[in-house]
Amino acid sequence: IRYLIRNKHTSPVEMCELKLHIRIPMDCWRQYVRHRMASINEYSTRYSIAIDSAQTTAPDQWRLQSNDNKQGSNGFIEDKVLSSLLTNEETKLQEHARQVYEERLKYGVAREQARKDLPLSTYTEAYWKMDLHNLLHFIRLRIDGHAQYEIRQYATKISDILKLWVPITLGAFEDYQLNSIQLTSRDIEVINAINNKQDIINICEN
Repeated sequence: IRYLIRNKHTSPVEMCELKLHIRIPMDCWRQYVRHRMASINEYSTRYSIAIDSAQTTAPDQWRLQSNDNKQGSNGFIEDKVLSSLLTNEETKLQEHARQVYEERLKYGVAREQARKDLPLSTYTEAYWKMDLHNLLHFIRLRIDGHAQYEIRQYATKISDILKLWVPITLGAFEDYQLNSIQLTSRDIEVINAINNKQDIINICEN
């Protein structure tokens, strides 16, 4: 197995499949479905009433926008008054959206239309099936420190499941892919120059 993973022979691991039952906020779920090599059967709010649960944010968990990463966060809001206000406003928004949704259902509005103003923090559920090769690719992307915090928690939990299911494969994946680096031809050229005690200034400038 380690030989196969190291040399990128993926066919054997593509024969392994894992099916998970996931409960996840809709905004985070959108990042899941970008991995198109999965089979998905999601809870339908056209047929069923939306799950009465939403992701909430504790006052000390409001993250600041990163200055050097347009899609990332860095640090937390330290103003306790402001952070408490944000959490209180979040609670009121979610409660109001749910109230409006349930009133629409009460008045007979179609479920497919009544749901349209539910916040992205509303949880959805799905059966999510993926072969092991693509699942490892999912983990490599979503466990990375640049991925959104919430989806990193899911990727970490799935990795824990793989430790129980396919420990040798996961260990090889961690050694040869997750915790390894890829060198470009220019990187190798510089390393060879250093090893041979050559002048690397011209190499770096070019």
